[in-house]
Amino acid sequence: IKNTEADESKNHKIILLDPVGKMCTSEVFSENMYRWLEEGGSRLTFVIGGAEGLPEDLKNGGRKRGMLSLGMMTFTHQFARILLMEQVYRASEIRKGSGYHK
Repeated sequence: IKNTEADESKNHKIILLDPVGKMCTSEVFSENMYRWLEEGGSRLTFVIGGAEGLPEDLKNGGRKRGMLSLGMMTFTHQFARILLMEQVYRASEIRKGSGYHK
């Protein structure tokens, strides 16, 4: 929580990954990611919960926090990081208009 608050105090956009967050397509994620980067002054922090999920006080606080879901299935922390990294890469390729995303 302290690191998230520190990033928030620097006006970073904070995105919490949580099953109750909004699910979206890769195209919508790409649009959102670049909007979040603009809102956060080119700084974006993704927060992935542990086995017990995210603390309620983290979910309930902060004006710059958004919530995103990677889906209804349960993933390990490490797999969620890989999935998120691939989607960040895909978002950049969508933005560039490359053939990576079909």
